[in-house]
Amino acid sequence: VQLQESGGGSVQSGGSLRLSCSASGYSSSRHCMGWFRQAPGREREWVATIDTDGTTNVAYSVKGRFTISRDKAKSTLYLQMNSLTPADTDMYYCAAADALRCSMWSGDYNYWGQGTQVTVSS
Repeated sequence: VQLQESGGGSVQSGGSLRLSCSASGYSSSRHCMGWFRQAPGREREWVATIDTDGTTNVAYSVKGRFTISRDKAKSTLYLQMNSLTPADTDMYYCAAADALRCSMWSGDYNYWGQGTQVTVSS
């Protein structure tokens, strides 16, 4: 499985961005997927996951603002981010696991993208 994120960039506080993760060698019936984020010097933080049956989970810190979704036909994972704040400034990573249900722990994931930078200015 290979993953490639896109859609990051710079936005002002209150703005929106949609991240995309294009997956190759991926199967929606065998691989759950998730988004993580990380700032320099900090641990990788779980943001959202989508299981193979379509069940989604979103971290409390972004609940109501971020939405995870997927397009099976395009083998693409999305993260719609609204009402962004400077605290959301991070490198965002797409990940996939050889599992039906995803966890919040980054160590459970088998495949990672290179990341896409999101910068929110006040």
